[in-house]
Amino acid sequence: MPGAAPTVMGVGLARNRYLLLTAAVLPLVVGLGLLVAGQDRAAFFAFVAGTLPVLAVLVFDIARALGEGRFGLDLLAALSMATALAFGEPLAGNVVALMYAGGQQLERFAEGRARREMTALAARAPRSALLREGDTLREVPIGVLKGGDLIVVRQGDTIPADGRICGGPAVLDQSSLTGEAHPVRLEEGEEGPSGAVNVGGAFDVRVLRPADESTYAAIVRLVEAAAASRAPMARLADRYALGFLMVSLGLALAAAFLSGDPRRALAVLVVATPCPLILAVPVALMAGLSRAAKRGVLVKSGGALEKLAAVRALVIDKTGTLTHGRAQLQEIRAAPDFAPDEVLRLAAALDQASSHVVAAALVAAAKARGLALAVPECVEEEGGVGVTGRVEGREVAVGGYAFVAARATGDGDALRASLPAASAVVAVAIDGCFAGLLILADQVRDDAGEMVRALRAGGVDHIALASGDRVEAVEALGRSLDLDSWAGDLQPGGKVSHVTDARARAHARLASGTVMMVGDGVNDAPALAAADVGVALGARGAAASAEVADVVLLVDRLDRLAEAMAIARRALAIARQSVFVGIALSLVGMLAAAFGLLEPVAGALLQEAIDVAVILNALRVLIPGPGEG
Repeated sequence: MPGAAPTVMGVGLARNRYLLLTAAVLPLVVGLGLLVAGQDRAAFFAFVAGTLPVLAVLVFDIARALGEGRFGLDLLAALSMATALAFGEPLAGNVVALMYAGGQQLERFAEGRARREMTALAARAPRSALLREGDTLREVPIGVLKGGDLIVVRQGDTIPADGRICGGPAVLDQSSLTGEAHPVRLEEGEEGPSGAVNVGGAFDVRVLRPADESTYAAIVRLVEAAAASRAPMARLADRYALGFLMVSLGLALAAAFLSGDPRRALAVLVVATPCPLILAVPVALMAGLSRAAKRGVLVKSGGALEKLAAVRALVIDKTGTLTHGRAQLQEIRAAPDFAPDEVLRLAAALDQASSHVVAAALVAAAKARGLALAVPECVEEEGGVGVTGRVEGREVAVGGYAFVAARATGDGDALRASLPAASAVVAVAIDGCFAGLLILADQVRDDAGEMVRALRAGGVDHIALASGDRVEAVEALGRSLDLDSWAGDLQPGGKVSHVTDARARAHARLASGTVMMVGDGVNDAPALAAADVGVALGARGAAASAEVADVVLLVDRLDRLAEAMAIARRALAIARQSVFVGIALSLVGMLAAAFGLLEPVAGALLQEAIDVAVILNALRVLIPGPGEG
């Protein structure tokens, strides 16, 4: 079939863009040599041979894109080549073919450079592990690892699955996870995250969970999703494409009609470059994602990066976010008929089943006192509110005061008198009776104030604190950081309401406004999902919050969030600049061609110069800007 050849050839060449570039370059070189030798007719056919393969591939790509409901400016390049052949100007068509094929390679180079920090994560992912089986070692694929396996991590190896250090200490390079350049030292029994590289002596790791459920695998999946995403701004560029195409065709037809010279239409078409629209935006946004990843902030998509740049209101959790989340038990206030250590022992035993940071603090406090913790049964947890279950046959409830009081008889109000302002309070009920209060203290992060100042400088004009902790503790922290509003004793639904209220206030003030929510626990997941931009503290945060969040802060530093916003704003500014300047230059060139000041070949060369300038400008995002660290 005559029509089948281009399609088959198109499929083959589309799979190898280097071959496509070669198919354009070699005939052009041969044709120019033939021209010099005076072989004009042979040169003509050489230039045709250099145009047709690229045109066939381009037509195939356009048809496939239209079949998927996508429309782009590649149609202009196809029209330029087809028109050049129709007008007997194969040299111009071959130059356009070379510029298109070269632009494809330039785009891949630029995106590869922009993705470097992100793709490095996947490239470093381990493929095998050294499994210890008794006195023998066996190399196995990481996919077979399961909880309880003991693996050996040699110097230079990457930890393949989350696990606890055995035979430590371990000296780890966690820069691929957190962006921190300095190695960290973990003692025996501490958890070593997958993805960290051993830069010290060999040690063993007791696997906690399969490799595909571990930290590093989750990060790699998020990176792959981010790399594959298309930002709203990139989709908007597609919509601009139709308008630009109409302007280009209109100008080309007007130039040919008014001048009586059809070659002017060809000159206009070859200089009508699509690259400022189809290349500048994705390259700049991918560079922004890569730059943020290098600073330890994983932005899941280009759309999230755009929203991050537009944040005007912030709702932030307290425990583990503005505070270290490593609260220490300060005091036990037991009700009559209950011993303080017994209250702590039963509460900590039940909290072994919870992932909340306060639960971990209670377990640590009980173990520090030498209290034996039984295994809890029939555990039910309401995220961020409280836990109920059975310990040694006794019914136990642990959580916020309202949660426990609703499940217990007795009055705990007397125990709440004169509580320290900045403390966190956990209530305990045993066998349906109010048993006591566990009072903990959690220090404010050193960088919390700096983060608040940096966010305000970056355009965030309303910062609200929403926490499940006591109102008094939340108020004390809100005042100390000079926040705009605060609320305590909130359940997860209450945090969602605060996100909704913040959005309404932002729209009332600015007619538009993006709301960001920052949290680290399971109880924050609904609010993170409700916000325009949800930010999870992935360095210690729960998997649920990281899954629903748009941004995951991999390093345990709040100031990196302000840096990520600065990166996002700069990436979008450079993307817009590349588009507007590139299109303006293209329009100037098109007008010059319309008035006969540019020949088709010169127009094609000008097109490539604009393309290169636009892409190089977009790559400026990779260079640190003000406020990016």
